[in-house]
Amino acid sequence: MKLTPLHIALALVVAIRSIGPHAVSADDPLPSWNDTDTKTSITSFVQRVTDPDSTDFVEPALRIATFDNDGTLWSEQPFYFQLAFAFDRVKAMAPKHPDWKHTQPFQAVLEGDMKTVMAGGKESLLKIMATTHAGMTSAEFEALAYDWIQTAKHPKTGRLYKDMVYQPMLELLTYLRSNGFKTFIVSGGGIDFMRPWTMETYGIPPEQVVGSSIKTKYQLRDGKPAILRMSDIDFIDDKEGKPIGIHSHIGRRPIFAAGNSDGDWQMLQYATMDHSPSFGLIVHHTDADREWAYDRQSAIGKLDKALDDAPKQGWTVVDMKHDWKQIYPK
Repeated sequence: MKLTPLHIALALVVAIRSIGPHAVSADDPLPSWNDTDTKTSITSFVQRVTDPDSTDFVEPALRIATFDNDGTLWSEQPFYFQLAFAFDRVKAMAPKHPDWKHTQPFQAVLEGDMKTVMAGGKESLLKIMATTHAGMTSAEFEALAYDWIQTAKHPKTGRLYKDMVYQPMLELLTYLRSNGFKTFIVSGGGIDFMRPWTMETYGIPPEQVVGSSIKTKYQLRDGKPAILRMSDIDFIDDKEGKPIGIHSHIGRRPIFAAGNSDGDWQMLQYATMDHSPSFGLIVHHTDADREWAYDRQSAIGKLDKALDDAPKQGWTVVDMKHDWKQIYPK
């Protein structure tokens, strides 16, 4: 295979990350985690499943770990970051659609009226997503997503969205991979939105990303093969869709699963119920000072049933305020 400048750049990024703040230390593989029972439960599990003399030993090929993205690997408030991408696309496309100034939900997006946008519910959001994510090739869409993630900033923190990833979870991903795990993203977010940048951000290649998708079709454009993005939903990788997505894309049941909301409840069940050894992890947002505090009443990342089930199922709950020394990379 001929190496392109992009291949070389990505390789350098991965190499730098491996020796930088995300590298695994022999003394402490999770330095951004406080020394609590949560951290101990993780390292103890990894030690058991990787010790050939342990009754819980798991062959490397079966060491599959799945992670939700929004709210688990990076922040998700005040709304999912992919929605911010879609809103920016509406603004960029608006000059070619003057009628949007008087057509909802586009009018509300252009006026910055997020209350009206969100009040429109799923129908409103799907209309925005369909309009901004379809009608182009997959390569064109991936380029838009990659370019956006390099420059777009969060309205409250002023940070780049890509820098609002959780340092403790970056360390956890690296720690698992250093112990023979294969790490996957299994997210309700768009698969083609995430794939262009997950390798650079998380060290997770595009073929290890499972997400929601819209329908596509193959065609020749100007004599060249292309995948054209349609406006209809193909698959929603959320709730009961997550085990289906894992089965379809990965083909192995994970022994480690991490999420943060009731949308991850079925994935946690699939990974842990009647399946041993296994580990379920829930990121509980409890830190209003360094990030956000929310759970049962939140419209984004609601954590209710899964929080109640955690002690019954033996899932480990991460208390962000108590268990993490820092939230974002410095």
